[in-house]
Amino acid sequence: MATEDRAQRGYRAACPNCGAPVEFRSAASAFAVCSYCRSSIVRDGDALQRIGQVAELFDDHSPLQLGAAGRHQGAPFVLVGRLQYRYAEGTWNEWHALFDNGRSGWLSEDNGRYVFAFDAPLDAAVPAPETLRPGQSVSVAGQAWAVASVAAAKLIAAQGELPFKPNLERGFVVADVRNTRGEVGTLDYGDPAAPKWSIGRSVAISELAMTGLAESSEKTLKARGVECPSCGTALEVKLSSTQSIVCHNCHAVVDVSQGVGGDLQHYAQANGSEPQIPLGSVGTLALSLAPGEKKALPWQVVGYAERCEVDTGEDEQTFWREYLLYHRTEGFAFLVDAEDGWSWTAPVTGVPERAGEGVKYQGVLYRKLYDYVGKATYVLGEFYWRLERDAKTYNTDYIGSGAFSARRINRERTGSGDTQEITWSAGETLSADAVLKAFKLAPEKSAALQRDAMPGSGNAASLLAKVFFWGFVVVVLLMMFRCDGDERRDCEPLRATYGEASAEYQNCLRSARSGSGRVGGGSWGGWSSGGGGSHK
Repeated sequence: MATEDRAQRGYRAACPNCGAPVEFRSAASAFAVCSYCRSSIVRDGDALQRIGQVAELFDDHSPLQLGAAGRHQGAPFVLVGRLQYRYAEGTWNEWHALFDNGRSGWLSEDNGRYVFAFDAPLDAAVPAPETLRPGQSVSVAGQAWAVASVAAAKLIAAQGELPFKPNLERGFVVADVRNTRGEVGTLDYGDPAAPKWSIGRSVAISELAMTGLAESSEKTLKARGVECPSCGTALEVKLSSTQSIVCHNCHAVVDVSQGVGGDLQHYAQANGSEPQIPLGSVGTLALSLAPGEKKALPWQVVGYAERCEVDTGEDEQTFWREYLLYHRTEGFAFLVDAEDGWSWTAPVTGVPERAGEGVKYQGVLYRKLYDYVGKATYVLGEFYWRLERDAKTYNTDYIGSGAFSARRINRERTGSGDTQEITWSAGETLSADAVLKAFKLAPEKSAALQRDAMPGSGNAASLLAKVFFWGFVVVVLLMMFRCDGDERRDCEPLRATYGEASAEYQNCLRSARSGSGRVGGGSWGGWSSGGGGSHK
């Protein structure tokens, strides 16, 4: 926690607009926002001057708040300011962290987790924003980086003490780049003649030993209330980072990325199947979200998606399910239920190193499995990215080599044109029994959770043999299944016994030509993250 001695060296004066106290904890801070009247205040020596008023913050019920304190790499800090930005996919926050030694940092959102970043000097020219494209290799500050996203953004609100004057008048371009050292860099082109540069690494709130967090939980959180624009049902947005929510009554997908009170876009979707792990379920899983670290933590199912492979050029299609998992201080992860087994996965901050057709990540060599295009067909719950109808994801899956064959990596590209984004995710396979025990599911569900291959198998011959076996079942049953579900036939006995997403049921619904194409399922990288940058 920040020390009391440093706080006593701060500066406090009355707001020139409303008279409320305005505090400057650092002598280097020149700007602040009055917490009472939202006046934007510039400090000139011991005098304060009002230069405008900022908009009200969108209350997203984040666990972070002004005054919360913690430690980063052993150094104490306190959150003294906040910037809130908007871009095409929604909003994100950057929290100004002031350290005891006077250094400033930024704690910001990154794919459902957090990044701690620090401003860094630029000793050479950087690429112009219009020349940057996701996936491109660039050199910034003498280091090699891969472009993850390029987006137009605008600062919409500010709070507390800031090291610079907030620019609320015009938008700017922000580019996020990542490297093989697990770092994310951000180029802020707010001033095209003098771009700002910062470098950060992924952190979890639990790592920062924070105190003074907002006292809320999934049980006590006062939800944001919205009305479904399709049927009028009252919806509660419970997660701080939710950008899309599905109406529990009519199953319309509602976009809340512009904030409650904004224009709520929505679209209807056909009914899918009920999740085998119900929304709201809590399961204890040991996920290694950081190198060498595996903690058994309670994860709650907050979102559910059914997906299929498209543009295969074949009659056969692959189907899988994804469960979005949430932990209040660790962020988000995915549980993937695919035809070749279960797995978990989570977005990573950096990028793997290319190694021929494969990649190398954290010292492990991964070989390429296949490329494919995926599409969501049905969703339930809440999601931290903006969902779009029929949006496609372009994926490449990789499998670990040797003793690490249970590990998986996925590269996912979303969007098109200037709005593309590339996200890397990493994870491992799980056994069906581990899933059953983690979520305390009824024993009779065990058969429905089993899949074609035991997790970690990677044996293509074994998988192919299973495919031909179930191909025989398909020949007997003469069934057909398409991505949109229009040609479903009666396979009720298999569905009732093994479940909607089981290989037995899905193969029953396929054509007899089941031996070609990709036999796996699951993107391993989950859904589109919707925001690959350190600020999104």
